[in-house]
Amino acid sequence: MSCRISELVLNCNDPELLARFWCEVLGYVELDREDGYVEIGPPAGFGGLQPTIILSPSSNPRTGRLPLHIDVNPVDRDQAAELERLLALGARPADVGQAGDESWHVLQDPEGNEFCLLRKRLDP
Repeated sequence: MSCRISELVLNCNDPELLARFWCEVLGYVELDREDGYVEIGPPAGFGGLQPTIILSPSSNPRTGRLPLHIDVNPVDRDQAAELERLLALGARPADVGQAGDESWHVLQDPEGNEFCLLRKRLDP
């Protein structure tokens, strides 16, 4: 028997803002909201192969880098085109000490949470 990741919880100042951003990035939809929390996920809903993301309101400021970050892969375009799309959605480049010859791009979402855009294109 094993487990699989069904939900990721991200504490944030503005759940609405991050819900809109991550829905656009991942092709997710809003699934639920309650007491300031916003849950987003694939259109098929909770329990599928892709985890949902719960954006949890928090007024505790984050200090330093998160010990966990999200990696994303393009599915219907190459990495360069996807980078342009993500930047247009509000992502911004992040410097975490990379050498400059990596095959991925380190970005931040609108609240500064780091994530990486990997090169390999995945099937939708």
